[in-house]
Amino acid sequence: MASPLSRTLSSATAAYGVFALARPAHLWQALQAEQHSAGLELLARTFGVRDLAISSLAVFGRSDRTVRTAMALRIAMDLGDCALLATWTDDEDVRKKVLAVTLGWAGLNALALTVDRARG
Repeated sequence: MASPLSRTLSSATAAYGVFALARPAHLWQALQAEQHSAGLELLARTFGVRDLAISSLAVFGRSDRTVRTAMALRIAMDLGDCALLATWTDDEDVRKKVLAVTLGWAGLNALALTVDRARG
């Protein structure tokens, strides 16, 4: 039961989950979408709950298989967030920000998962 990088990134994702629940306005502010603030705050809260649940599996999972499964789910969710949020906006700068954050986090999680498996 190792997976130190995966568990570390999952702890960081859990911290984001807490932040998303505490400050849901961050999402519409980052997307520069005040006209959609209520819906995006609900989405941010949904992200918070989802990220806490998946991260808990990775951080507290008793087996490497549980951690790997949680990481695969995390990566899939980041890619889904990318597809939905990047196509939602017409603002090119906002789209670039969405792509950088979602693909960047998916990539870091994939790298952590790959390194942990190689060390495994």
